[in-house]
This record gives sequence, structure tokens and C-alpha cells, in this order.
Amino acid sequence: MLQLSDEETILIDKVVEYLEPRNNEEALLVRERFRCLNNLGDAVSCFPSVRESQSVRGVQRTEAQLLEALCSFASSSHLLHTPARVVAARSYLVAKFQAFSFLHILAGDQKEFYLPLRQAILTIIHTLMTEEVYLSILIDPGYSVDLKYSLANDLIRLWDSGTDHRAVEHLPALDLLWTARDSSPPAFGTLKGTSELLRITIDMGKDWQEFLVAHTAVDDSRWALEEFLFGLSHEELNFVRQRLDELGIGAVGRDEITGILDLKPAYGMINSSDYRGIYNFYVDRRDAARFRQKIAAPGPSKALEEIYLKYRILQE
Repeated sequence: MLQLSDEETILIDKVVEYLEPRNNEEALLVRERFRCLNNLGDAVSCFPSVRESQSVRGVQRTEAQLLEALCSFASSSHLLHTPARVVAARSYLVAKFQAFSFLHILAGDQKEFYLPLRQAILTIIHTLMTEEVYLSILIDPGYSVDLKYSLANDLIRLWDSGTDHRAVEHLPALDLLWTARDSSPPAFGTLKGTSELLRITIDMGKDWQEFLVAHTAVDDSRWALEEFLFGLSHEELNFVRQRLDELGIGAVGRDEITGILDLKPAYGMINSSDYRGIYNFYVDRRDAARFRQKIAAPGPSKALEEIYLKYRILQE
């Protein structure tokens, strides 16, 4: 059943109570937006659960068959194999993200609401990321059949309920990663990443420190970390380093990067006040990584968040 949690409902009511004496029109807009969201959740829930067995013209469709299909079909066929409820559930998550982002615009500057609204928004973003990591593992021949079946079952649960325990469990670590990066923009310097890596390591908790120790010696992880730290693609970083060597320059400032590249960077700038930037930055790096993987080009084949989540799944 797709519906708001009790905590989310209480938060919405508190924001409306705050808005009503200040701007009743905005309070009414909030109520209408979440009324529409609840209606959408009810409509999505009318579709059969992906766990329900169905018989169509004598052919039985079961949850076990869906698990088998999830572990066998190629990524290119995901969409048309995906049950209608799943596609609709993703639309619900997007609508929920936009509704809570609307609340953040109206009341996010109030101390009482800032953190709970931020957590609600980031939980949705990380749920979408976690879904994509599950799908990535299911088509990766490097993972065991037992793990794939376990994750396929978790994926079905996510599709059926719109929530995922790993998205919530790993939210603090992923949030810390963004907080550490956002607290001090990268000083490009020599582009070696040493100061940025040291800062990230100091600011992060034990989970991330363990991950960095285990993975920074691996090229794919180190390259993905560099992209995350500097906000530039692997190809752009190599080009800038090459130009520094050619010009005999030992270090470069942030304002000089665009001039050296002579074009708009591949990854857009992140506006910390717009949480869509977190997901967009992830998607940009993920898509670039998949393209490299497809053409066997050097550079990271996965985004940093994906590498981290897969690492944590394997630690379970």
C-alpha cells in the first residue's frame, strides 16, 4: 500500500499549521498537493501486487516466475518486463519528491522543519538509487545466484511498498558523504585529490573510512571518488592534468578550470539548496560510467554511490 507514513503526515500538518496564519493560499496549495499525492497512491495500489499470482488464459504467473525473470533478462528489456504497478510506483515516488520539495521551498528555512524535510527528500532519492543498484547487480554475472535472488525479493518488496530498508539504513552514510563534500568545495590544486580525500576521511564516519581503506587502491573506485570530489568527468580530469603538464603549471584554481576545458563541464554544477542536483549528479556519472563500460573506455564503470552500496550489500 503506497501511503504516507505517520511521521510524514504529522510533518505535513505542522507545516500547514505554520503556513495558515502567514499565507493561507500556500497552506491550501500544500493540502491540495498532498491530497493529489494520496489519490495517486491509492490509484497505484489498485494495480495487483507484484507478489500476487495471476492466471491469464490458463498461464499461471507467480512471484517465483518474476524472481526468475528479474535474474535473467537484460537491462535493455527492463521497462517492458516491468509490471504496471512498478512503473506507476516510480511515478508516485517522483510525485512525492516534488511534493516534499514544495514543502521545503515554503518552510525549509524554518529550523523546526529543515532537517525532517531534508530527510524525507533524501530518503526518496536514495530509494531510487538503491533500486538502480539492485537492477545493476541482477544483470552482473559477477554476483552469486543466491545473492541475486535475495536482492530480487528485496526489489519486489520495494516496488510493492515504495520503501526499502537499505535506503533508510545507508541514508546516514550517504548523507555524510554529501555533507562532507558540500561543507568545503574542492580546492583543485594539483588535482591529486589528496587534500580532498583527507578531508572526506576525517569528516566521514567509520563505515566510510572502512570503505575508503578497502577501495581507494582499486582504480575504478579511485576514479569514481575523483569524479565525485572534483565534479569533473574522468576524461576532463585527465585533460586538465595534461594541460597543466604541458604548460608547466603545478596547480590550478577553481575559476581556471572552465577556461582550460574551454567548454561547459560534462557534469552540471550542484546547487546545495536544490536536492534534485544530488540525484542529477549521480545520474550523470552513472550514465557516463555505463557508456565507458559499453565501449571499453578507461575510467570509472560505476558511480561512487553505487560502488559503496554494493560494498555494503556484500558486507551483510
